[in-house]
Amino acid sequence: MNAMQGIRALLTAAGLALGLAAGSLAADTHKHDHGAAPARLELNNGQKWQTDAPLRQGMQNIRGAMEGALHGIHERKFSAAQYGALAKRVNGEVSGIVANCKLEPQADAQLHLVIADLLEGVEVMQGKAKQVKREAGAVKVVGALEKYGAHFEHPGWQPLKH
Repeated sequence: MNAMQGIRALLTAAGLALGLAAGSLAADTHKHDHGAAPARLELNNGQKWQTDAPLRQGMQNIRGAMEGALHGIHERKFSAAQYGALAKRVNGEVSGIVANCKLEPQADAQLHLVIADLLEGVEVMQGKAKQVKREAGAVKVVGALEKYGAHFEHPGWQPLKH
């Protein structure tokens, strides 16, 4: 098992513990109600969900922040303070996305799943999950970006190379 697979396995276990907390945090910060959230992320009848400019800009900013941090994270040279700053930046972008949410209800419900993953990653990078390394939070955020790119229409979106 390579390091990334190990991190993903660890993250899966941590996700069970953090999922409830992050899901409720996502629900608290994303106040409008569109009915029950779907159980899993899926396409819109085989097509990617439509996005709006604030969502695309926020996700592009998160992608840029993560891209800038990946080398230090991979080299295991990222300090707790750097993880905290990265978490703060990602969280700020998520707050901006949530504040400016204008998606149709079904797309919005799907976006909630991506936001929950982003917020889970933020909490781990902040050090709130004591039994999980902060690096696992970065992996969670990168995974959320991959899910976003696979499920939401974002012209010019490029997956992170990691």
